[in-house]
Amino acid sequence: MATTLGFADATRDAMLDAITTAIGNAGLIRIYSGTRAATADTATGAQVLLGTLTFGSPPAPAASTTAHVWTASAVTQDTAADATNTATWARILKSNGTTAVFDCDVSTSGAVINLNTTSIVTGGPIQISSFTITLP
Repeated sequence: MATTLGFADATRDAMLDAITTAIGNAGLIRIYSGTRAATADTATGAQVLLGTLTFGSPPAPAASTTAHVWTASAVTQDTAADATNTATWARILKSNGTTAVFDCDVSTSGAVINLNTTSIVTGGPIQISSFTITLP
């Protein structure tokens, strides 16, 4: 039997706002190809780092009370990708570049992070078209 949770509005918004606090100003988004690590605490291995983008300050405005959506503020694109491959996942880090906050999926639609293209080419740009997290 599946278990579902029904959070109060204030709880959902607090959870989403905690993501912003955890990332902090100028956090990083590392885009990878390959199989996503088991958890955000797991070191990357054979995955290929395609590039790194930077959050604005703050990384997101306060969560939407009616929709319970966390939407990233403007993200600075990576103007020169590190490698050529297909983007499949991302790791979100604090601005120190070492402390992981969470991992998520990457695609061109329907993912937490949507890119303008997942076909990344060395020296080319990596640009996010949308980055949202929704709590039902």
